[in-house]
Amino acid sequence: MKHLFSFLAIALLFVACNPTVEEVPADLEGKKAYLQEKKEELNKLTLQIAQLESEIAKEDPTFGGKKVRLVTIDSVNRSDFEHFVEIQGSIEADDMVDVTSETAGRILSLKVKEGDPVRQGQLVAELDLESLKKQIAELETSLSLANTVYERQKRLWDQNIGSEMQYLEAKNNKERLEKSLETLQFNLTKSKVYAPISGVVENEVLQSGEIASPGAPIVQILNTNRLKAKASVPESYLKSVTQGAMVKVSVPALDWETEARVTQIGRVIDPSNRTFAVEVALSDPQRRLKPNLLAYVYFKDYEEEDVVTIPLDQVQEEVGGKKYVFVVDRSGEDPIARKVYVKIGRTNSEGAVVITEGLNGDEELIMDGARGLVDEDLIDITNNAKTEANNG
Repeated sequence: MKHLFSFLAIALLFVACNPTVEEVPADLEGKKAYLQEKKEELNKLTLQIAQLESEIAKEDPTFGGKKVRLVTIDSVNRSDFEHFVEIQGSIEADDMVDVTSETAGRILSLKVKEGDPVRQGQLVAELDLESLKKQIAELETSLSLANTVYERQKRLWDQNIGSEMQYLEAKNNKERLEKSLETLQFNLTKSKVYAPISGVVENEVLQSGEIASPGAPIVQILNTNRLKAKASVPESYLKSVTQGAMVKVSVPALDWETEARVTQIGRVIDPSNRTFAVEVALSDPQRRLKPNLLAYVYFKDYEEEDVVTIPLDQVQEEVGGKKYVFVVDRSGEDPIARKVYVKIGRTNSEGAVVITEGLNGDEELIMDGARGLVDEDLIDITNNAKTEANNG
C-alpha cells in the first residue's frame, strides 16, 4: 500500500507536469507489469536526485538549509603553567601581652575597653594606693624614731660610751627603714598602669573597683601588627614548602587576601595526621584580622614552562572516554567546526588544564556554542571583547 501511494504521488506529479497521460492497463497482469516499470523509474529518479544534491552541496554548503551554528572563539596560546595547593588554616596572634600592675591596689578607673586600639605608653588604668600611703606614713614615723636612736648611739659611741653592737644595731635599723621607705615610695609611682605595646584590647580581665594583684593581668592587648596564618600541611608536600617562599593567604569571611612569606616550618611531623606546621607572618594595617578566623594558604607545588592550556570546561568526553575539543577550520570557503581529540594533564584552581597532546598552541578554540556541535558543522563566529583583543 505504501509503495502504491508513492507511485500515485509520482504519477500525479508526472501528470501535472506532462500533458500526455499514460493509460493504465485494465487487466491485473498488465497493472503488475506497469507498476514494476514505474518502480524502476522511481529508483533511477531517486538515485539521480541524491547524486545531484551531493554535487550541489559540495559547491554550495548552505544548499538544503544546512544549519549554521553561532559560536564564540578564543586563541589557544602557549604559556607557563602553575599549580597551587590549598591548605585550610587559621589566623593566630603572634603577640598577646598581659597588662599587669607591679603593685596591689583597687582599680579606680579603667581607661580602655575591649576592642579599643591603644598605643605603647598609653594610660590603661589607675589604681587606688591609699593603703600604700598609710604604710609610708607609718614607716616615716618609725624612721624618725630610728634616726633619733641612731644619732644618740653615735654620740655615745664617739665618746667611747656604750657598746659597739648597740651602735651598729641602731645604724642598721635606720638604714633598713630608709630602704623600705624608698621601696614604698617607688611603688606609689605605680598607681598608673601603661600599655607596654601598641595593639588592640582583646580582653578585659578586671573591671573598675576590683583588686589588681602584682603580675595578674588587668587587660590583654593583641599586637595586630604581628598576626600569622598557621596551617597543617600534609607531609607529601614537604619538598614543595620552603622557608621564605611566597604564598597566598585568603580569609573568606573578610573577602581578603594577600601574599606573604613563609616565616616558619615545623620540624616535627604530627604522627596523628602526618602533617607539619607552617606559619606565615601577616601585616594588617587596617586591623581587620582577628585570631581564629578561618584562612586558606596557597603554595605552589608544580610549574611547567611553555605549555598549551585551555579552560577545563571546554574539554568534552565521548561515551568511550576519549576527550576532545572543537577548533575552527578555515581551510574551506566558510569556517567549520573541527573535532580534535586531546590528552589532558594537570589542572589548577583557575580552571585551566594542560593539553599534552592534540593542540599546538596556534589554534582557534570554539568556546560558547561548542556543546552540541558535530564535526564539520558550519559555524558563524561572533567576536566578543576578549576575542577581538586576542586577534588584534
